[in-house]
Amino acid sequence: MGWLSDVLRRNSEIEWMFDLDLTYETSHRAYLKKMALETCINFIGRTISQSDFRFMKNGKREYNDWHYLLNVRPNTDQSAADFWQDFIYKLIYENEVLVILTDTNDLLIADDFTRDEFAVYPDIFRDVTVKDYKFQRSFRMDEVIYITYNNEKLTEFMDGMFNDFADLFSRMIEVSLRKNQIRGIVSIDSTQSLNEENRTKLQKFIDKLFAAFSKNSVAIVPKLKGFEYDEVASGDNNGQSIDELTKLKKSLIDDVANILGIPNALIHGEMAEYETSIKAYIKFCIGPLVKKIEDELNAKILTKNEYLEGSRIEVKGLMEKDVIEHAEAVDKLVASGAFTRNEVRELFGAERSENPALDEFVITKNYQSAGAVEGGENK
Repeated sequence: MGWLSDVLRRNSEIEWMFDLDLTYETSHRAYLKKMALETCINFIGRTISQSDFRFMKNGKREYNDWHYLLNVRPNTDQSAADFWQDFIYKLIYENEVLVILTDTNDLLIADDFTRDEFAVYPDIFRDVTVKDYKFQRSFRMDEVIYITYNNEKLTEFMDGMFNDFADLFSRMIEVSLRKNQIRGIVSIDSTQSLNEENRTKLQKFIDKLFAAFSKNSVAIVPKLKGFEYDEVASGDNNGQSIDELTKLKKSLIDDVANILGIPNALIHGEMAEYETSIKAYIKFCIGPLVKKIEDELNAKILTKNEYLEGSRIEVKGLMEKDVIEHAEAVDKLVASGAFTRNEVRELFGAERSENPALDEFVITKNYQSAGAVEGGENK
């Protein structure tokens, strides 16, 4: 820098221009990560929030306090739909979720906690915090609902990829902004010497000048003696299009959806492969989640003897097919004698009927053996 300082000292008019603020800071596109995670996780959360939690005893639905907590009002501040959507969000985003039952019979999702693990004794959860309240007591594993999603937090797993996408997205936006950009050259009479006060005023004037040209479609600025602004054409108009930016964001969402088991066509609302996508979504994404929730609820709410005697907590409303769309299949199942009508009702998510006739097997004449059918010759 020594030779540069000597040059600046020889020409004081150039020296002050070296201090002009012409730099900028590239913003970090953190919202890309938030957008991809929110899109995919909330998609699953909205699906699970439509579940119907049934407390079954001896094959019949029982309406008790747990039915109210799981389907209507888990706590004083949340509806059941909000509760389960928050439950799924925390489960996937944080890789684990802890739900405690308070002394007032409220189900609360913990925001923070410390888990002490033991080999042969139930793990202990302490410092459980909900909102701004920290519980002074500890909770044993058999007293809480606790589910893990994977072996690593999704946010930590995706950090590296999101950083790469953020850099690429920022560069693409910069290129797009330079496309058809207004560019100009400022000429200053170097024979005029400026003091510190005039330098500051000139710097502010240049900032306002460029702000007027860049932010307004029409800009009028004063013309000063010894100060000239000449506009020049942009060197390259081959910038990135909006479609390419959209494709990059879509690609990021696709990567997150693939990890969570959501078909790409379904997350983007594409109807071309809707039936295939919804089947894959239910089987590979929602099915495992529902199984985790069912297993945990049956293990923590029911005792071993109650479970072995036939009591169950079932999650319905997601895995079952629409009975209207499959009316022909329903008829075949009953007419062939393979299922009773009550069994078919259960297959499609409906409750069993008290009518004993619906527990009888029915078969049509077409499904009887050939020897059992009386033809016209035997009459």
